[in-house]
Amino acid sequence: MENKKLTMTNEWDKIFPKSGKVNHRKITFHNRYGITLAADLYEPKGVTGRLAAIAVSGPFGAVKEQAAGLYAQTMAERGFLTIAFDPSFTGESGGQPRYVASPDINTEDFQAAVDFLSVQENVDPERIGIIGICGWGGMALNAAAIDTRIKATVASTMYDMTRVNAKGYFDSEDSADARYEKRKAMNAQRVSDYKNGTYALAGGVADPMPEDAPFYFKDYHNYYKTDRGYHARSLNSNGGWNVTSSLSFLNMPILQYADEIRSAVLLIHGEKAHSCYFSKDAYKMLKGDNKELLLIPDAVHTDLYDNMDVIPFDKMEDFFKSNLR
Repeated sequence: MENKKLTMTNEWDKIFPKSGKVNHRKITFHNRYGITLAADLYEPKGVTGRLAAIAVSGPFGAVKEQAAGLYAQTMAERGFLTIAFDPSFTGESGGQPRYVASPDINTEDFQAAVDFLSVQENVDPERIGIIGICGWGGMALNAAAIDTRIKATVASTMYDMTRVNAKGYFDSEDSADARYEKRKAMNAQRVSDYKNGTYALAGGVADPMPEDAPFYFKDYHNYYKTDRGYHARSLNSNGGWNVTSSLSFLNMPILQYADEIRSAVLLIHGEKAHSCYFSKDAYKMLKGDNKELLLIPDAVHTDLYDNMDVIPFDKMEDFFKSNLR
């Protein structure tokens, strides 16, 4: 089967050609910390009454015009009211300083999206779900653990950002000494940033990518640094996160209470993705008979960003219709 990948540009109509099936408009909402979040709202045409709704965000270091927008529009075409939002401190959303991530605030961003959806006249507040992609997959599970209003959660090609920051890729740096050195380096950077009055950036995806780089680094480059997925506001496509952005992730495991999630959860991951172990291990934590792990044969991490032959939208549609009714 032909490998159909969405080619991205910075112009909205070229990113998502009008399908005639949804209405699109820009909206804003605020989170509990007073930060204004920017989002794109997709509403299925010709549908009346109160709809089931889905909030979408991710990947980590991306913006709503990338994978999140693709997911949101596609699910709206299938009858859901959806929003794709930029997390705090990124994209068109507010928050200072820029380009910082927070396991607390970014989990709150999902909850703020639920706040917004809950008060819309054409949304049924008892039928709200969320989709988190990549690093926001872990945030979505954390939100599902704390927010009883979320009735169904999809985590696609999930990263547990607290685990990868504290333990390294594949847990290869899981030692007190390794974490101490990370803390030491980032705390030294804090002093430099304070003296300079600016926050040093860690750099986005390397370009050019070294020939001997691991495949998953090349996989990211193929998305973020090419016409396939580049966006001017994407951190990964450009200067990256603040160097100190990872600091709070070292002390805050976001999946601590995943075993207490009572609502439905669908984990989706590429079988050949370097990150697949995050979903497999998260699934082991989940309890109840409304949890599922779907592994996509031969798929790698970024296939679930934009590969329309790989992303299981039919499965997601069935999952949300079954659990948001």
